[in-house]
This record gives sequence, C-alpha cells and structure tokens, in this order.
Amino acid sequence: MFSGIIEEFATVVGIDKYQENIDFHLKCSFVDELTIDQSVAHNGVCLTVVKIQDGTYTVTAMKETLDRSNLGLLKVGDHVNVERSMMMNGRLDGHIVQGHVDQTAVCTAKEDQQGSYTFTFKYNFDREMAQRGYFTVDKGSVTVNGVSLTVCNPTDDTFQVNIIPYTYEFTNFHSIEPGTVVNIEFDIIGKYISRLAHFS
Repeated sequence: MFSGIIEEFATVVGIDKYQENIDFHLKCSFVDELTIDQSVAHNGVCLTVVKIQDGTYTVTAMKETLDRSNLGLLKVGDHVNVERSMMMNGRLDGHIVQGHVDQTAVCTAKEDQQGSYTFTFKYNFDREMAQRGYFTVDKGSVTVNGVSLTVCNPTDDTFQVNIIPYTYEFTNFHSIEPGTVVNIEFDIIGKYISRLAHFS
C-alpha cells in the first residue's frame, strides 16, 4: 500500500530482458535501506526488490505489468518516481494507492501557469470498465506515474492535473511533454462504490 507521495526519482542504470520479463537495475539515495522482498512503487507500479548490489537494486517486471504500464518504454538514464510502501503509523498525505496500475495515458497538453503547470492526459475509454470504476471525477483522486493528484476538468477519456513547482522538480513530471506515456491508477474507492452499485 502506498500514499502517492513520491520520495524521489531513481535512475535506471541497467536493463536486462529475458523471455517476457525485464529486470530493471536502479540507483537512488535509499538503496542501502532496502531489503530483498521489499515493495517499492516505480512510476506507480508496485515491484519487489530481488537483488541489491554495488549501490543499485533490481526489480523484475513481468509481461502483465509491461502490457499495462509504461515501464517497457524505459531506457538507461531515465528517471523513475519511487515510493516505499506506507508505514501504518504514519500520516496518509496523499490517498490510498495500491501500486496496481490500471492502464497508460498520453499527455496531450502542458501549460505553464506562471508558477505551476497544468497537464492534460488522454486514456482509452471503455464503457464497461467505466461502469466498474475506471474513470475520473472532478476533485477526485488519480495517480499519475505514482503521484497522488487531484482531478480537474474530467471528460469521458481525459482529465487535467495541476502540478506545483516542488512536485515538478522532484518527480519525473519535469520530463513529461505532449506525447509522453504515463501510468495511471484510478481511485480504489470509486471502484468499490461502482462494484457495490452493480449489486444493488
């Protein structure tokens, strides 16, 4: 379980592909605090640490994860938003994030608001999935590349988010431009409400 409050971004220092899986080797400031089997969210995707060596750590992404996320597009040198799992005795500063990315979206616009930025994202709309809670609502929560954000101006297949300077600088939002593919996780509470409504 995560909160969507990014700790920092890790740098991809190596990529190994084998069969349908990819091993990502990453470097960040808290590598020495990690342990094998620990969960870390990468651009919002919960992955397990499988190796720690020489100041780097390794996680494995399988085909299902690669099909639903932007991880397969990563290259050596790319920055990945990372967050360790939430401590249950801490404050929930973002919202409940599972680390189970639902799908990808594409940035269609980036507007400089003279101190902050507004990003517009477009995703593939599926009416059946929307009935199960896979959609955005105004002032609701959404996770973009692991960052907990508030939705603005949603349509059936687009939404906007506003990014403050701190988030822009200390996450990989500073590298998102029109055409960039991002990971999105819809709000779990909306999914539960939609599921309950289906049975009523």
